[in-house]
This record gives sequence, structure tokens and C-alpha cells, in this order.
Amino acid sequence: MIIAQTPLRLSFVGGGSDMRAFYERQDGAVICTAIDKYVYAIVKERFDEDIYLNYSEKERVRRVSDIRHDLVREAMRMTGVESGVEITTLADIPSSGSGLGSSSAITVALLHALHTYKNTLVTAEQLAEEACHIEIDILKKPIGRQDQYAAAYGGLNRFVFRKNAQVIRNPVHLAPSLRRRICEGMQLFFTGVTRSADTILSEQQQNLGQKEKFEALCAMVDLVLPFSEALGEGDLEKCGLLLHENWQLKQSLAAGISNEATAHMYQSARDSGAIGGKIAGAGGGGFMFFFTPPSQQAAVRQALSDFREFPFLFSESGSRIIFDGRSYSAK
Repeated sequence: MIIAQTPLRLSFVGGGSDMRAFYERQDGAVICTAIDKYVYAIVKERFDEDIYLNYSEKERVRRVSDIRHDLVREAMRMTGVESGVEITTLADIPSSGSGLGSSSAITVALLHALHTYKNTLVTAEQLAEEACHIEIDILKKPIGRQDQYAAAYGGLNRFVFRKNAQVIRNPVHLAPSLRRRICEGMQLFFTGVTRSADTILSEQQQNLGQKEKFEALCAMVDLVLPFSEALGEGDLEKCGLLLHENWQLKQSLAAGISNEATAHMYQSARDSGAIGGKIAGAGGGGFMFFFTPPSQQAAVRQALSDFREFPFLFSESGSRIIFDGRSYSAK
């Protein structure tokens, strides 16, 4: 049995510029962090030659081409695993529609576990690129490239997306005490709604042909470096204000990014002391997070008492194999 553990991520500012429709015209940039909430892919050899899958549904098939779960099917094809396995995926949070990059994290975890099953060593960059190829090129999902890289590498990073599809990773190093203080100044709440991001992201891509939409995303990219510097200085108020500015810009990119319920939730938090925040991911539901002074967090918690709070920390580790229970003979 092999178990891969892969982190979810929070994207702060610049999200959307990692999509091909943007970075083919101008370099994109985002800053995001892995968090200590994870997805898991478990691969176990079976005695028979069938393929067993356990996720929100169960499947038992004889051929890879018969698998309905598209991420599992394409990960098996890419790694050359053809039969005689049982694959299980698990997640610490709702496995889809969370805004925390869960689909890409699952893709990275599946690839990592299946490559290990085949005794193939892979780098974080290879995992990220293969996950991008599966999701964007093969399955034609209207998504960007930050989630796969965040899941594979872990840590706090500023990613730059070049016109030639090259991804440049700039790790943002924080002292442990500063990293802990920043985490203590953040709150994460579940909106109670999960959604498919595809509709929102497809519209967002189409809208980039409009001058004002493209310029709004350019303005979001311009916030990445100041936000990174504010994190390094431990300036939580500036982080919150930049995040608020990013959220105002993001809502202009497509319909459905925000709605009456999420707008009320956001304003209630701001009225109770949160400096700024945003919905994680594409929008429309999932998780919402805020920069909130510790002295104001109880008030925000009370204002959002109808929503479940999820304490979290930044995660330094990317995708990793946490268990390999196969027996090896001495040589």
C-alpha cells in the first residue's frame, strides 16, 4: 500500500493570471500558500486484475478506459498502471468546489502515488507539469496553473507565468515566528456552498477579451509584489487592505464570483473588524478567508456564527509519500 499526502492551498492575490488566456498576452503572477489541510491518494495492489476505485462513488472495472473518474483514468494512463489495483482518494475538506485547489491536489496526489507504485522517482516540477497536462490539455478544464504547482511544491510561493508557459517559482521565506503570527491573524470560514468553478472560469476567460476586464486582472497582478513584501514585513493590516482591493477587482471579472449571500457574509466580517478578505478560488462558494486582528476575531466569529470556521496553518511540505508498505527483499 502506498499513501500520498498532498496539501491544499490558499491563493491571496493575482489569481486568474495563471490562465493561458492571460499569460499568453502578458506575464501573470500569483502569491499563494499550501496549508495543513490535505488530500490523500491510496494505491493498493490487488490479487485479481480488476481496478477498484473508492471516492464519493465506487467503481469496479476491467480496463482503464472504462473508468468514469476522469482524473484517476488519466493519471493511470500517464503513469502506465493498467490493472490489478485499488485506488482510494480522501480529503480533509469537501473534495470539490472548495476553492482550495482540491481537484488539482488530487491529480498531483494520484500521480505521485501511482509513479511510486511503478517505482518511478519524480520531481515536484514533473508532478505539477503532468497534472497541468491532464487537467488543461487532456480534459480541457478552464483552469490555471497555480494549483498544481502549489500542491506539488508546498510552502509560500510567488509564481510567475511566462508567455511560453514557463512557470517560475519564487519561494517566500518567513521566520517561523512570523509565519505563526500571520496565521494567527487569519480566519477561514466555509460558506456552506460547494460549486463547480468551470462556469465562472470559462466566462472569466472569455471576458478577458474585454479591455476593462483584462486591465482589472493586470491590476490584480500588480498587487502580488506589494503583498509579498507586506507578508515579509509582518504588516497584517497592509495584507488585509491589499486582499480587499484584490477582491473588489476580482468580482468585476465574471458574474457569479460573488452573490448576495457571500457579499453579506463578507460585509458582516468587515463590519466586525476584519481588515480584508476574499473567497478562495474562483468564487461562488467554498471557503472565505480574512485578515483579522486577533483582538477582533471573536467579534468576526460571532458575526459569522452560522458558518463553520476552519483553523489552519501554512504548510511547508508539498506532495509527499507518507507510507510505502511494500516488502523489499534484502540484496
